[in-house]
Order: sequence, then C-alpha cells, then structure tokens
Amino acid sequence: MSKNLPFEWIVGLRYTRAGKRSGRNSFISFISLISVAGIALGVAAMIIILSVMNGFRKDVTGRMLSVLAHVEVFERGSSLPNWQELERKLQANPEVKGAAPFVQVEAMLSHGGEALRPAVVRGVLPEQEPNVSDLVRTTRYGSFNDLKPGEYRIVLGVDVARALQVNLGDKVTMVLPQGTVTPAGIVPRMRTFTVAGVFVAGYQKFDDSMVFIHIEDAEKLLRLDGPAGLRLRLADMQRAPEVAGELQKLVPKEITVRDWSKLNATWFAAVQTEKRMMFVVLALIVAVAAFNLVSTLVMTVTDKQADIAILRTIGASPRSIQKIFVIQGALVGLLGALLGVAGGVLVSLNIDVIVPFIENLLGVQFLPKDIYTISSVPSDMHWSDVGVIGVVAVLLAFVATLYPSRWAANVKPAEALRYE
Repeated sequence: MSKNLPFEWIVGLRYTRAGKRSGRNSFISFISLISVAGIALGVAAMIIILSVMNGFRKDVTGRMLSVLAHVEVFERGSSLPNWQELERKLQANPEVKGAAPFVQVEAMLSHGGEALRPAVVRGVLPEQEPNVSDLVRTTRYGSFNDLKPGEYRIVLGVDVARALQVNLGDKVTMVLPQGTVTPAGIVPRMRTFTVAGVFVAGYQKFDDSMVFIHIEDAEKLLRLDGPAGLRLRLADMQRAPEVAGELQKLVPKEITVRDWSKLNATWFAAVQTEKRMMFVVLALIVAVAAFNLVSTLVMTVTDKQADIAILRTIGASPRSIQKIFVIQGALVGLLGALLGVAGGVLVSLNIDVIVPFIENLLGVQFLPKDIYTISSVPSDMHWSDVGVIGVVAVLLAFVATLYPSRWAANVKPAEALRYE
C-alpha cells in the first residue's frame, strides 16, 4: 500500500519513525515522542477540565431551577386576579408541563429582637408548588403543606434559619418595605410568622435568602387582589427562550414572559466567560506542546540536509521538500490529538469512578460534604467541545511546521553536500 503513496508521504512517514543509523536520529525521534505526549496531555486536560466545568454548571443550574421556574409570566406593577384563565391558555402549549401562581417581595426578618436580615419572600400555593419546583421534596424539617391561609406560617432556607437561630414553632418578625400611614407618620408594615419548615436548595443564594409563605397571606400583606404572576415548568428547560417567545404571543402586550436564562443572566454570562477564558488558557498549553515541533523539525532538517540535497538533485522540487516536513509535523500533531481525545473522553466519561479511586488511594477528599453542597466531581462532556479541541490542536501543530518546512525547502544542494 505504501508503494502507491506519493514519495513525500513515504519520506515523511519514515522520518516520524526512529532512525537506526545513529543515536542522533533516535534522539530526534525521542523529541518527537515528547511532542506527541505534550499535545496529548494538553488535549486531554482541555477535554477533562471543560467537561468538569460543564458538569458543575449543569449541577448548579439544576439546583437553581429547583427554586426558579423555567418561565415566569407577570404584569409589572399589577396583579393577575384571573390567573386561572391565563394558566389554561398557557398550558395549551404542549411544552408547558406545570404552572403555579406566586407573589414575591423583598423584606427583612428578625427573631428575638436581633438584627434584621434581608430575605426574598415568595408567596405560593403549597398544593401547586410541586408542579414547578422541587423544594417541596427537599424540605429538611416540617412541610410546605403546613402553610395554611390565615395562619401566617413560614418556610425558611436552611442558612436563613441558621442565621436567625430558629427552630420549628419559633416566631419570626417580617418587616415589609411598604409602610402604613398613621397620625404619627408612616409606620413599617410588620407581621409575625411561625416557622413551619426549613428547606435545603443546595444553592447558597437561595438557602441564604429565600423564604416561603402562603400566597393568600402574601396578598393580604401586600394588599393585592391576586397573585403577581405565574411560574411555569417546561418539558425541556433548554428550549425555555424559544418557548417563552411562543408564549409571549398568546398573552396581552402588558404581560411579560421571561425565561430562566434571563432571571440569572449575569451568572450565566459570567460562567460562559469563565469557560471561554479557561479554553484560551488551556489552548496555550497545547500551543506550547505543539510548538515543540518547531525544535524537533529544525533538528530533523539539520540532520537530513544531505538527504534533502540528494532529493533535490534527483528532481524533487522545493515544494515537495516542504511538503515532506509538513507531513511529518502534521502526523505528530494528529497522533497527539487523537491520543489526547481518546484519553480525555475516557476520563471524562468515567470521572465518577476515577475520582473516588484517587481519593481512596491518597486518603483525601476533594469536595468534603461538610463544606461543599456538591460532594462529587460532576462531568458533562460535550462532543462539540471535543471536536473543537481536536481541530485546534491539529491546526496549531500544522502552523508549527511552516517555518522548519520552509527552511528545508530553501536548503541548497551544493552547500549541503560540501562536507559530506
């Protein structure tokens, strides 16, 4: 089969293997192996690290969406007294799998005369909340079902409860930003609530600031004639922006439809920027390994000048000589990229087995359960990332061959053979 290949390929393939004539050839081949190993390690590291970053993002997003809705529908500065009719209209879309009304306001909480603590208060219907949220299943103490209208009970995030130092049955005071006008002036609106439960969302922002009360209690406190809006859960949360656009066409213009990516746009933008920067940093590592090919090929050209001169004298063009060394460098880069992709994919798909093995072997725990809410290293490998990484590695290796191959093409046969 090799006899049918162009001679540039035959020579380029031969130069990638260890030579037998001298120790210098073996040394050059050893440097080539180092280049292959460097590219492979860089590519594998990029795939593994980006897969772990994707895994953490997916895990945190899932925890966020245990509290956030996939889509929110509301009218700014007003309430929705006829929310049941709006709910039926929105659920006509096959992507909408659940809906629940809500009221939300920022307030301050205190217990036993201690300092006030800010909190986001959300009024919900306990019987409908499971349609859009997983918090009902993550309640550690008490129950969401204990939220009864008129009884003014409250369910706290675990960090809120810890900061206020309260247990089930304790009283907390809620201070609302809206005031009540009295002859003595404007008095902050206050109400005492009984702790009915403590939930764990697994996401600090919510555990540290979110509390729930019954929606009718919230409407009375805020003097509303209905819920502030509806929260929707979709069959596929990744289609939320598209579905939100479809739902916006079904409701009046004064009603806003907002998907989950808009609710935390800053966080998701920061994560995406971090991923891009990490890709650039890791690509530089691959670039360093790829450009080791420059020294390898320069040494090869220096060692093979007599061979180059002979090829030139029997009719090989400078372009053919250049192609020989481009082929040699590209093969090294391709081999390194393939090995790196294979290793990175293998580790990424089995990281749930590999990390515990390393922890048991070394007697350490990378993510202690008493410190981190995520106790295992997650991985979510995207084949699109793998493809981009492999292509970038091969391109960098190709670019690294341009200077040495150009230098080889400019070797003059007479000067190269003068001392042979």
